[in-house]
Amino acid sequence: MLLIKSIFSACLINSALSSLNDSCSLEDAHSCKSEVKEPSPTLAPGNFRFASSYGVDISWPMHYSQVSTNYPLNDRIPEDHEGMKNQPLGNRQEIYNHFMKGCYEKYSFEECDSSERDRVEMSLRQPLSMVNYTEYGFQKIRTPEKLFKLVKDFWETNKDSAREENWGTGNSYVNHWQKRSYMVSVENANLIGGGPDLKDELWFGAEDIVRRWTGQNLRTSSLYGIRIYKEGAILATHVDRLPLVSSVIINVDQDVDEPWPLEVIGHDGRAHNVTMVPGDMVLYESHSILHGRPFAMKGRFMANIFIHFAPVEEGGRPPYVIEGSPDDLYRLARGGYKESAEAVRAISSTRAHDAAVTGNLKTLEKIAGWSKSNLLDRDENGWAPIHEATRANNVKVIEFLLYHGEDVFMRVCTGDTALELAYRFQKKEAIEYLSRIEFETKIRYKYHS
Repeated sequence: MLLIKSIFSACLINSALSSLNDSCSLEDAHSCKSEVKEPSPTLAPGNFRFASSYGVDISWPMHYSQVSTNYPLNDRIPEDHEGMKNQPLGNRQEIYNHFMKGCYEKYSFEECDSSERDRVEMSLRQPLSMVNYTEYGFQKIRTPEKLFKLVKDFWETNKDSAREENWGTGNSYVNHWQKRSYMVSVENANLIGGGPDLKDELWFGAEDIVRRWTGQNLRTSSLYGIRIYKEGAILATHVDRLPLVSSVIINVDQDVDEPWPLEVIGHDGRAHNVTMVPGDMVLYESHSILHGRPFAMKGRFMANIFIHFAPVEEGGRPPYVIEGSPDDLYRLARGGYKESAEAVRAISSTRAHDAAVTGNLKTLEKIAGWSKSNLLDRDENGWAPIHEATRANNVKVIEFLLYHGEDVFMRVCTGDTALELAYRFQKKEAIEYLSRIEFETKIRYKYHS
């Protein structure tokens, strides 16, 4: 059953429906918040370290540009803080100011503030606008043994090949200007065990878990590697950009002095600090759950891998965006969902072409399960997976694609059919098979005409 977030703050809705260029000031937020009732507490999952009594804008700015500075004095709230949420975590504003000071020194005020406005606006707009598929929005489990062994073996073999991540100019999501992060890419075929096959195995290993958790038929969105955070790292609380919807974090390895919690704002409106050890997996609705690590890491490193999925979509408004919601209106005002649809096709098309080259029928079967049309997509040169399979002389793949509706006579931009490409590249098995198929197809057309 789909769960659509029902507790909306009037201030947040009004802010999100506006142009979002002018966020509520902290003073406006105080008076607005005082008019909105707190969501009723709900029983949260029992597999997190602790659920705190605070919500947004306490540990890190999420809906506003500052955190609460309401420090009750002898149970008395200062008059100028009336209506502001209590701040139980100490002077978090000073920590945030120091964080931003580092960004300003690395880049500029304009670049860092632009990144922060984007983060806060998304944190306002997106959670209000998304279809939620689970009750709480997150769950911690143990990673299945086979899947964890796969990623752990790759990590142990290649962890010394980690490369520094390249964050964009002014990016304020991670304090990379002070504490660099590193990546071991699972896509890198130059690493032992890396490349498309490993990427597919990781996707397939996590997909069934996420499907059962969300109850949705899924497609893949993003998976690039194992990120290594170093001592002092902070990850600003945020929601993920679409189409990162239903996601997985696996703790691959760590050397920490104390747990470094993943803070999530659940569908209950409360902050939950989820601790992880190697082998733990956190499932989370990354499109609507605010999540981050706003407390600086104490230790040498933590290594996580992120695997992202989204419900299957066929173009137009994605099924996880609520019609008429702030994010829907925002996107429609900026050209609609063409870019999203093209991104879906590009992801699936690229994987289908790659699988055709390597002869990976397992991947092609998965893609056929998402949408058979993705098996027929062409690249910029007019090549479909059948043409790639022909050049690679993968007859079983050619047979599979024809079974699923591919046209044996379809031509690439140069005018060649698959058979003509087989002759050009001198692929004997492909020539024999495609010659027979073309002959049988022509006879069948002649008989039925």
